[in-house]
Amino acid sequence: MSVTAVPLRPIAKGSLSRLWIGVGAVALAAAGLAWVGQQGVAASPAAFLAENAGEPGVITTESGLQYKVVKEGEGPQPGPSDVALIGYKGTLADGTVFDENPQAPMPIESVVPGFAEGLQLMRRGGEYKLFIPPQLAYGEKVPEGGPIPANAVLIFDVKMLDFKSRAEIMQMQQEMQAQGMVPGQ
Repeated sequence: MSVTAVPLRPIAKGSLSRLWIGVGAVALAAAGLAWVGQQGVAASPAAFLAENAGEPGVITTESGLQYKVVKEGEGPQPGPSDVALIGYKGTLADGTVFDENPQAPMPIESVVPGFAEGLQLMRRGGEYKLFIPPQLAYGEKVPEGGPIPANAVLIFDVKMLDFKSRAEIMQMQQEMQAQGMVPGQ
C-alpha cells in the first residue's frame, strides 16, 4: 500500500487577520442590534402598552391599567382599606424580575395606584396578570435599591389568596393579645 502525499498550499498573507476582523465586525453588529432592541423596549412604554392592548383577553381600564384574567376567583372583591394576602411576581417589559413573593400581606391603600386598582378587581382564588403603566406606578421616580428604571411598565402575575378588612385584622390582633400569643406586648 502506498501513501500519496498532498501538498498543502500556504495561507495567503493577511487572510487570518481578515478572518478575525470579520468575526469582530459580526460580534459588534450583533451587540449593536441587541442594544437597539433593549432601548426600544425601555424607551417606549406607550408603544408596549398599545401593542399589549391588542392581545387576546387584555382589558384596559379607564385609568390605563391593563389586565388579563388568568383565573376568575369567587366571592366579594377587596376594598381600598383592606389588606390582601397575595402571591406575586413582578417583572419589567424586558422580562427582568424585580420582586417576587409567594405569600405577602399587602395593605391595598399603601401600594402604587395601578397595583391597588388591579387588586380591587380580583376575588379570592383569582389569578390576574397586571400591566401597570408608568403613570400608575413610579413614573419618573426610581425606587431606591432596585432594578426598576424611571417610566417603566410593571408587569405582575398576581394570585389573590385572601383578604381581610382592617377591622378584622385589629380584632384578630386583640384576640391574640388577650390569649398572650403576641410576643412583646
